[in-house]
Amino acid sequence: MNINPMALLKYRERLELFRSDHPRMEPFFHILREQTLIEGTVYEMKATTPDGKEYVANIKLTANDIETIRMLHAEQHS
Repeated sequence: MNINPMALLKYRERLELFRSDHPRMEPFFHILREQTLIEGTVYEMKATTPDGKEYVANIKLTANDIETIRMLHAEQHS
């Protein structure tokens, strides 16, 4: 896989902007990764639009999900 260094730089800049705009999210994700990365854990997300519409989705972690999350985390810290 060829990785464009400029695309990586842009990705990093956007990630830093997200961290700056939402400082409580990274510690929350860290807690999730440390405490709930267990097969069978259910993650649920809910989005509410400004007009009050709600959208909800959830997943139950599988062994494959956990391996993917760990790979992404390792890639981010390499």
